[in-house]
Amino acid sequence: MKELGLLLLGLLAGAFSGLIGIGGGIIMVPALVYVFGFSQHAAQGTTLAVLLPPVSLLACYVYYRSGNLDIWVAAIITIGFFVGNLFGAKAAVALNPQLLSKLFAVVLIAMGVKMLVGK
Repeated sequence: MKELGLLLLGLLAGAFSGLIGIGGGIIMVPALVYVFGFSQHAAQGTTLAVLLPPVSLLACYVYYRSGNLDIWVAAIITIGFFVGNLFGAKAAVALNPQLLSKLFAVVLIAMGVKMLVGK
């Protein structure tokens, strides 16, 4: 039964990822922590592992076919993302789990408020 819940979580996160470009951090991490009982560290690590295979390849294809994907910009960001992930992961595993969880929440709230109130 747990596997069915995890599959549904993947479907939900994938649908939101394709629809509005979110999924990993905003959907999967809180669900893994609060629904499936993962620690913050384990939820973040598991979510990153989900992103290893080309999980968004089909969605990217749809955006590319509609003229809404800049491959050059995506490639440049990918290089930075690849290196930045290493530093971020090293910092995250060194943090206290409660502090990491609070930091995660503050970032989500700040991003949401910024998107609601202005450009």
